[in-house]
Amino acid sequence: MAVHIPRHLTLVGISLVILALIATSLHFLVPPTRAHAASYTWVGPKKYDLGLGDSLAFGYQPNLDWTHGYVQDFYNNLKSHGTSSLTDYGCNGETSTTMINGGCPYAYALHNYYFGPQLTAAVNFITGHAGAVSPVTLDMGANDVLPDINSSTCTVSSSWSTDLATLHNNLVNTILPDLIHALTNKRGQRTGDLIMTNYYDPYAAQCPGDLSYVQQLNSEITNDAALFNIPVVDTYTAFGGSNEAANICTYTWICSSYHDIHATDTGYQVMANAFSTTAGY
Repeated sequence: MAVHIPRHLTLVGISLVILALIATSLHFLVPPTRAHAASYTWVGPKKYDLGLGDSLAFGYQPNLDWTHGYVQDFYNNLKSHGTSSLTDYGCNGETSTTMINGGCPYAYALHNYYFGPQLTAAVNFITGHAGAVSPVTLDMGANDVLPDINSSTCTVSSSWSTDLATLHNNLVNTILPDLIHALTNKRGQRTGDLIMTNYYDPYAAQCPGDLSYVQQLNSEITNDAALFNIPVVDTYTAFGGSNEAANICTYTWICSSYHDIHATDTGYQVMANAFSTTAGY
């Protein structure tokens, strides 16, 4: 893959060329409806914890520390509840389309290797350990619209609506039903928790005027999750909500010389704590 990156997509320093494009997981979401999460009947943790998604699920940081992501931090908590195995399929740069069809740009840089699309690998893992996988965590969607966002001019391209519609179709027609089906036994009972997360806005201080677009993306993901009774972790509020700009330099690398949107150790721990709070375990 060519290493030329438009300015608004450049998220890491030149010294990190090999994985510079990893940073395609721009994470924007607004808080989910708390009543939705409250209405969900939790299954609880089991032996296997499965992390799915893009570079946040992978736990990417531009300083090459890839061991303190929210998936790993949440798993550290789950171990005290009897979970003894973590599988992290998060792929840097994954979109909802590549999750279904394959072609994640950094499939060679994984914590746990698999062949083919991430969704297929996830379904195979869940069915291969039937009744023993919980929770399954998922962050997905930001990369679908990242090419539409120019952080230098704080503008959004005309392709936004089309790309948002693609995300919606991929989530509700394939990704979420496939995962829920894999987590449902022959008696129609859900055997594991599928938990999505909303996203913080790394450009909260830089582009505050883009909030309406952030809200569109966030509402789409939250509404899609609600169709399948999937709880959504409120990472947006955990990062400060409407006051997110005050925390963004501490919780992400956006103010560093890397100008990178990914979370720091502190930010990933905040995300993991939000998962634990939402799940109650």
